[in-house]
Amino acid sequence: MAQPTGFDVRHHTATVDGLDVFYREAGDPARPTLVLLHGFPTSSHMYRGLIGALADEFHLVAPDHIGFGNSAMPAVDAFDYGFESLTAVTLALLDQLGIDRFALFIQDYGAPIGLRIASRHPERVTALVSQSGNAYQEGFTPFWDVLFAHAEDRAANEAKARELLTPEATRWQYTHGVPADRLDRLAPETWLLDQAGLDRPGNDAIQLQLFWDYQFNLEAYPDFQRYFRTHRPPTLLTWGRNDEIFGPAGAEAFLRDLPDAELHLLDAGHFALETHGPEITALVRDFLRRVHDTGECRQYG
Repeated sequence: MAQPTGFDVRHHTATVDGLDVFYREAGDPARPTLVLLHGFPTSSHMYRGLIGALADEFHLVAPDHIGFGNSAMPAVDAFDYGFESLTAVTLALLDQLGIDRFALFIQDYGAPIGLRIASRHPERVTALVSQSGNAYQEGFTPFWDVLFAHAEDRAANEAKARELLTPEATRWQYTHGVPADRLDRLAPETWLLDQAGLDRPGNDAIQLQLFWDYQFNLEAYPDFQRYFRTHRPPTLLTWGRNDEIFGPAGAEAFLRDLPDAELHLLDAGHFALETHGPEITALVRDFLRRVHDTGECRQYG
């Protein structure tokens, strides 16, 4: 992953609806904003290098979702863990920070959160960047068989779902699909940090609840796709062609509704930023420069 280039990354905690929400911030707030939404099982830590690398030209904000990273982790009986709730917290944070217009970088869990915001508030979103941020049925791989079975019958499939919370599964999310000559780019603290979060008392119940709730994201896909067709947001897809969680067919499916989207399939797995940080940084920089220099965001926003 590309290292920060000397620009300060600030670390803040805001109170949103009584909950502590941690976020990383870099760059001048007067510049165009990119909001970065992380996936499972990680946190805003996944964007640590990208934030520093882009801060010379853009304003970047990366929150930790409730139950992840350094944000609050209320028990499952004290917070309605679901993607609608995570969306509401994210939107409330942006409102509190006075961020009215922004591009979105979405990955994994960040996709159904970000795309709910974009489809409901299209006037606020200037562009989309998706790295394994799914919005189509084509993206689902056999990895999801256990999770869809869990959605249908939680009790019968909980043991299998819990296997996705183990250290072996967390490490696999980082290493699968990575070419041999890129394995040395993977910093072991990435999966160790994620696993430390999963191992906190009570976090397993939170993750199981979110596993179960994921099924309702699929019901929102028609809304997301209608948003794509209607508003045609400028879109960059930087996806691991070897991703065994959200396959490359999920990236290619975007082109049905967004024929002008820019698709780059990288020789990477699910966490492509860890092994292809410089390449993705260059793609995002060039894309956002063109979006904001040419007025595409005003045309489609």
